[in-house]
Amino acid sequence: MASGQQWVLVEMVQALYEAPAYHLVLEGILILWIIRLLFSKTYKLQERSDLTEKEKEDLIEEWQPEPLVPLMSKDHPSLNYDIVTGPPSHKIIVNGKECINFASFNFLGFLDNERVKQKALTSLRRYGVGTCGPRGFYGTFDVHLELEDRLAKFMKTEEAIIYSYGFATIASAIPAYSKRGDIVFVDEAACFSIQKGLQASRSFIKYFKHNDMEDLERLLKEQEIEDQRNPRKARVTRRFIVVEGLYINTADVCPLPDLVKLKYKYKVRIFLEESMSFGVLGEHGRGVTEHFGVNIDDIDLISANMENAVASIGGFCCGRSFVIDHQRLSGQGYCFSASLPPMLAAAAIEALNIMEEDPEIFTILREKCKHVHKALQEIPGVKVVGEAYAPALHLQLERSSGSRDTDVRMLRSIVDYCLERQIALTLARYLDKEERFLPPPSIRVVVTIEQTEEDIEKAASCIREAALAILK
Repeated sequence: MASGQQWVLVEMVQALYEAPAYHLVLEGILILWIIRLLFSKTYKLQERSDLTEKEKEDLIEEWQPEPLVPLMSKDHPSLNYDIVTGPPSHKIIVNGKECINFASFNFLGFLDNERVKQKALTSLRRYGVGTCGPRGFYGTFDVHLELEDRLAKFMKTEEAIIYSYGFATIASAIPAYSKRGDIVFVDEAACFSIQKGLQASRSFIKYFKHNDMEDLERLLKEQEIEDQRNPRKARVTRRFIVVEGLYINTADVCPLPDLVKLKYKYKVRIFLEESMSFGVLGEHGRGVTEHFGVNIDDIDLISANMENAVASIGGFCCGRSFVIDHQRLSGQGYCFSASLPPMLAAAAIEALNIMEEDPEIFTILREKCKHVHKALQEIPGVKVVGEAYAPALHLQLERSSGSRDTDVRMLRSIVDYCLERQIALTLARYLDKEERFLPPPSIRVVVTIEQTEEDIEKAASCIREAALAILK
């Protein structure tokens, strides 16, 4: 036994002599470092002197906490509201003055429709005001199921799901499917609710230039090459394209046929947000899929709110049953918010009834949109942004002053000028520090079927006068 140990020792000494010099130096440094760690203190005690009670009290009294939120002037536009009295229908009372409404998203005029109001009143008497519970906790009423069924049939999809808040619809739907590690390709002009959904998903986000299919395909090709390098990761990574049908911030339409081609070429899923195009585009108001003649089954998920054309509250998603059912377990806005008040669900059902009975209203709306778009051309100092058939156009300054605050003030002056002359307009509002790509300041001009030719000409004339007077 002793001879064996002696032999091992001899081998170690021999190996020590044969080892390269750098190897010995490295081992020596490691041994010294280990010894230092074992015998050194993990921290140094700092010398300090105890404060007296009076000194402590003085320090506490002098301490000033940082403000919880940034200081804001009371003159900030967001803190000064235009007060509405009565229903914001065709004629709206703003700050005590009756005006023609070019500000509310009441595209089809259902907000003050007698049939819709009567259905809401009947439902109010039967069910009460609210639900006081999410859908999974005694918050599912028969009228909710009826509305979901009607929406699915109207959109010609297998199933639909309703939410009680329009903003939360797409913001809940995106993180229900896209998780950490997944990849989302999204248009730079995407609305704020999409941005919040992307943030909640914690997915890897790749933005492409607005409506630029070449830029989107470039990103898809880059991802395809990356997937080929790491096929194991690619197998568990989901890929999505998220776009709006009719963009609220730019008033133009996504090139849906091209997006569908890219979907099948690069094997991605398409989420389509249609809050501005539902009840507006297409022969029967079914949105951008009907507008382009695209098979709705080619779109993996369609989302829209019911706060514009339908003139109710909340939103919905529709698609294949297995896709929609997943949201009933994973859509945060669906699972944790009190369900839609039954009277608003009944109002939405009646609005759908009118849309099905009288599809001519969509043709009337498109004609009114074209009329407004044409009437707003060649106003000095401002330019019209948006498609001729978009029901919410933007008026932007032709030449910026170089200061966003100054631009906003000039546009606000135009809005105030028109308001004094009984034309109600509104500025497009954004959370400047939160927007991923902040749009330029603009006045939003909203078109409804209730506006007459006389109303449109009066509004265009008033805006022209205001621009001439203010943008000298």
